[in-house]
Amino acid sequence: MPDTTRLRSIATVSVPGTLPEKLTAIAAAGFDGVEIFEDDLLKSPVKPTAIRNLADSLGLRIFLLQPFRDVEGVPPPRRVEKLARARRQFDLMSELGCDHLLVCSNTDPDSSPERDVQIADLAALADMAQPYDIRIGFEALAWGKHINRYRQAWDRVREVNSPALGIVLDSFHILAVGDNLDRLDEVPLEKISFLQLADAPFKDMNVQQWSRSYRCYPGQGDLPLVDFVSTLNRKGFTGPWSLEIFNDKTLPLADGLRSLTELEKRMQAYEKTLNP
Repeated sequence: MPDTTRLRSIATVSVPGTLPEKLTAIAAAGFDGVEIFEDDLLKSPVKPTAIRNLADSLGLRIFLLQPFRDVEGVPPPRRVEKLARARRQFDLMSELGCDHLLVCSNTDPDSSPERDVQIADLAALADMAQPYDIRIGFEALAWGKHINRYRQAWDRVREVNSPALGIVLDSFHILAVGDNLDRLDEVPLEKISFLQLADAPFKDMNVQQWSRSYRCYPGQGDLPLVDFVSTLNRKGFTGPWSLEIFNDKTLPLADGLRSLTELEKRMQAYEKTLNP
């Protein structure tokens, strides 16, 4: 039987409508929580405190706010402004009642390729986050300029060595480039701050466009998600499973929740073959 205690989440970017409409629909579909996409929040006339109250009334947890972009290796003239914006983001998150910020790897062609610079920038952000009791989840985008594999993200996070900094694992960013979790044993469980799930049909195209237009629910595409989630499950990961779906078509929310249940069933069946 599937583990009914596992929390299910979805990103608001995956759902049509205004932010209050999205939250209402997500709760009605049976999800436990949400990732709030910053654009949804900025476009909403509803204040963050009211969004927080609405989520509470609907029984939804706000698991994280995303994305915060282009931090590590930011060109020096923009570094002060970037950190000032981070502080404003932390204040916003306090209003929202959210303690987890997703930071995705830098795509700026002018960003520094120097590992030490990248580590210093992430360390500065983590230091700023600690007084707010906010945790940073660093995600390697498959099209990141210098950091585009989760192992690279983990390398920087490990060197920063801050309780405020972990890594986000996104199934698309890892599997779409032919990567896998064979090095996951190097990552302590407590450093996996969040898990995002998406499937996709195989496409011979630019990976960013593939991600933006063809992500789908688990089981609707070709990515090896069963092995992916099983690797995490056997490691002991018990955090939420969260859908982050970008698609040119609107996908029914009920199908999304069902896809997570079916994925867990398939994972359990697969694990029985490993331990007959």
